[in-house]
Amino acid sequence: MPYNKNVFINCPFDKEYYPLLRPLIFTIVYLGYKPRVTLEKSDSGTSRLEQLLTLISESKYSIHDLSRLQATKKKEFYRLNMPFELGIDYSSKKFSKGLSDKEFLILETKEYDYMKAISDINGLDIKAHGDEPLGIIKCVRNWFVETVGLKKLPSPTQIWYLFTDFYGELYDKKQLENFSDNEINFMPIPEFIDEIEGFLVKSR
Repeated sequence: MPYNKNVFINCPFDKEYYPLLRPLIFTIVYLGYKPRVTLEKSDSGTSRLEQLLTLISESKYSIHDLSRLQATKKKEFYRLNMPFELGIDYSSKKFSKGLSDKEFLILETKEYDYMKAISDINGLDIKAHGDEPLGIIKCVRNWFVETVGLKKLPSPTQIWYLFTDFYGELYDKKQLENFSDNEINFMPIPEFIDEIEGFLVKSR
C-alpha cells in the first residue's frame, strides 16, 4: 500500500502484549489501512534500526504504545525501545520536508502515566486504553475519526464483536490444519494480516 495508507506500529512484541496487538492490527486492517511492524520481515542482513527507519519513512500514520515503559520487578531495566522509536518518528516529521504531514497516535495504560517517565511529550494528545482489547480498539477507531477524518464508522463494540468472530473462526480453521494453540496465537504478523484480509472479504 502507498505511504498514505501505511500505519507504523511501535509497541512491545512480547506474549503479554499480544492480546492488545491482535485487535490493534485487526482494527487497522478493518479500516482499510496497512499495519507496518518491524516483525513483518526477517532479514539477518539488515539491522533492526535500518528496518525501523524504512518503515517510518514509508508510513504517514504511526501508533506508539508507551504502556510498557515501567520495570515490573527488581533490577529489571526500563523498556526504552518505544520512546526511542517515538523520538525518531517525531523527528522525521519535524526535520524531513517529505514527511511533515505525518500523524501520530500515542497510547498508554492509564491517563498521565507517561509523565512519570517521559514528561517532554506533555501537551501531546495521548489516549489511555486501560490494557483492555476493547479499549485499544476504541482509541484507534476514534483517532481515525478525529485525526484521519474517517466518517460513519461502526462503534468500537461492533468492531470488537467482529474481531472475536474472526479470531474464533481463525482458531477453528488453524486447528484443522494441525496448528498448535501457541502457533495460532503467535503466528507471523504477515500471515495474521492475510487471515484478517481474507475474513473481511468474506464478511463484507
